[in-house]
Amino acid sequence: MEYITQAVSYSKKDASFQVKDADISFGITPETADTLPNPAELFLGSLSACMLKNVERFSQLMNFEYDKAEITVKGIRLEKPPRMDEIKYELTIYSQDEKLNIELLKRNIENFGTIFNTVKSSCSISGIITKAS
Repeated sequence: MEYITQAVSYSKKDASFQVKDADISFGITPETADTLPNPAELFLGSLSACMLKNVERFSQLMNFEYDKAEITVKGIRLEKPPRMDEIKYELTIYSQDEKLNIELLKRNIENFGTIFNTVKSSCSISGIITKAS
């Protein structure tokens, strides 16, 4: 598979990238630091999206129902060299389905997610998955 994005930035202004029909703005200046996501936050958001996509995917394969899933991802950045060093996540699955096997879901998400596997090859990543009603 191949993925393509296009991006543009304007000097002393904002930037954005396009994926299919979506236009995603991000900050590149101090003036937008509090209002637009920065590249590190987009990176963590990509990991979140990967994991949520796999919740949906595995709900079909593992035959369980859920109402919603929420995830919080936190990244610790090193200064020298600048990189993500440690990532932690908390994923909550809202479900009343007795067939939901949290341990198997966690193993599947951590073994079969494209972004998850890419991240775990370069930094520490750990987390928990809980079930809520």
